[in-house]
Amino acid sequence: MKVKIVKLLNCYIARSLTKRFSYLSNLQQFNHLTIEQFQPGQALVILLVFVATATIITAAAVTVTIINSQTTGKLAVGEETLAVAEGGAEYAVSRILLSPNYLPTCASPDVITIGSGTATICIIGVASKQITSTGQVGNFTRKVQVTCNYSNLTLSGCSWQEIN
Repeated sequence: MKVKIVKLLNCYIARSLTKRFSYLSNLQQFNHLTIEQFQPGQALVILLVFVATATIITAAAVTVTIINSQTTGKLAVGEETLAVAEGGAEYAVSRILLSPNYLPTCASPDVITIGSGTATICIIGVASKQITSTGQVGNFTRKVQVTCNYSNLTLSGCSWQEIN
């Protein structure tokens, strides 16, 4: 008798669960249909598309990184070259104040080494001095021009500008 009650109870539970979760059988049928619709090798093609897309994105990111690195390096060398040119101009101004006869011409410029670069100094004029200092580091060249009035061993009204 106990066995019959247990069987009836199990049967009742199974029927009620089937009614409550009937959508699961529909979902399984849908999955079964979609899986059968795929052709052999289709997953491989999809995988190849994703791998190709990932490779293109990675290559683009690496390219952008390399370009930024090169640009940063060139900017640093350009700033160092400008500092060398300004250092040459400052050297020329101090030499004029210490020795009024200091007058390297453009035909025979004064070349000094500053850091890893060279500054080429050229001065034009006597009362109104125009100092041109060309800094060079590697293949980079930048020029600074200083214009000053010179009288009674003093420089006045100096203007600094970078020129091409």
